[in-house]
Amino acid sequence: MSGFLQNIWGTVQGYLHAFEFLDILDILITAFLIYQVLKLVQGTSAAGIIRGIVLLFVLYGVAYFAELNVIVFVLENVAQVGLLAVIIMFQPELRKMLDSLGRSKLTTILKREQAETDMRAMIREVVDACSSMSWSRTGALIVFERDKPLDEIVNAATEVDAKPTSELIKNIFFVKAPLHDGAMVMRDARIKAAGGVLPLTENEALPKELGTRHRASIGVTEHSDAVSVVVSEETGVISVAIGGAIRRNLSSEALENTLIRELIDYREKKDPTKIDMREKTRNLLGILKGKSE
Repeated sequence: MSGFLQNIWGTVQGYLHAFEFLDILDILITAFLIYQVLKLVQGTSAAGIIRGIVLLFVLYGVAYFAELNVIVFVLENVAQVGLLAVIIMFQPELRKMLDSLGRSKLTTILKREQAETDMRAMIREVVDACSSMSWSRTGALIVFERDKPLDEIVNAATEVDAKPTSELIKNIFFVKAPLHDGAMVMRDARIKAAGGVLPLTENEALPKELGTRHRASIGVTEHSDAVSVVVSEETGVISVAIGGAIRRNLSSEALENTLIRELIDYREKKDPTKIDMREKTRNLLGILKGKSE
């Protein structure tokens, strides 16, 4: 018996000497997954089956080290058939676990980062299109939906649902295009609709030179939290309307900065978890950099 224990201790020592960082990480991830599975089946009929499987694993380990070959042979063959049986029996639990994994924080963060990437790409395309339309004096009106849905406007417009590109935006607002007089609605970094009709502002204090397109761009921001960009057909001036107020004579750079602030930074301020995650990432990178130096 003492020889058996010495063999076990020698094996353990060999594993400890060969341990590396990736081995520790491997163990931690495996332990986390096992914990999640146990938490998932706790209080269900599967909990008893899990305990039975754990006992079989323990029995297999004891039989293997004690060189009880018949028991090892039986358990190994049972395990091959048992794996399929476990999958069939745990089908509801497995489905629940996968659904839970799909809604995890990591997945949410990745989706959020992808949404920001798409938003930045959309902003670049819009800025390029507006700069070109400003030079050619092509009238345009683009509305960016934020928290309050613009379903009433979208449903009455022509559905597009396309990835925004500078060329597509310019084609829609081309003077002879059928939808050029209406508003384009952006939703989730995509061109949702075009040819939309917007409510006009009732603000009588606005300058007289502001036409229907500008008054509509202001009006939609009075009735919602949307952001609108308008390019003047007469002067080529680019303007942005937010919260019932309009800023005029924006350069391409100022337009891009405004859209980033109102469409991306705006959401970060409303979601402190994202800022907190970025702060933690920066702190971790600072610690790792300090250690490397």
